[in-house]
Amino acid sequence: MNRRDFLITTAVFAALPIAAYAVGTDYAPGLVKKHLEAGDTVFLDFSATWCGTCASQARTINALNAANPAYRENIVFIRVDWDQYGRSDLAKSLRIPRRSTLVVLKGDQELGRIVAGTSKKQIQGLMDTALDAATA
Repeated sequence: MNRRDFLITTAVFAALPIAAYAVGTDYAPGLVKKHLEAGDTVFLDFSATWCGTCASQARTINALNAANPAYRENIVFIRVDWDQYGRSDLAKSLRIPRRSTLVVLKGDQELGRIVAGTSKKQIQGLMDTALDAATA
């Protein structure tokens, strides 16, 4: 492999973790509260760009969103950067134990949670719970 091919290949693979997080809005303080007060169903993804489990979860979430537009249209997806907000008031109030935690909220209730799970069935179940709450 020549140098140019190596650099191109390296750049493509370096961009993959970023591309894995395509669905959703990046967290900012007050964002979750704003959506919950508006009556939205919120799907939180506590993740880190360097986390392999988080990347696997994101790929599954993105694939499910691509297959079923109702998820994207009815659920507010918010990515919470673990490195920046892992010790935030939000993470503390929800007792988030680690990165790769997915949580669904509606109003003042937590509807479901996955910690470090990557199975499509499990993630789809959580997304279906969120969709049911959003469309009820």
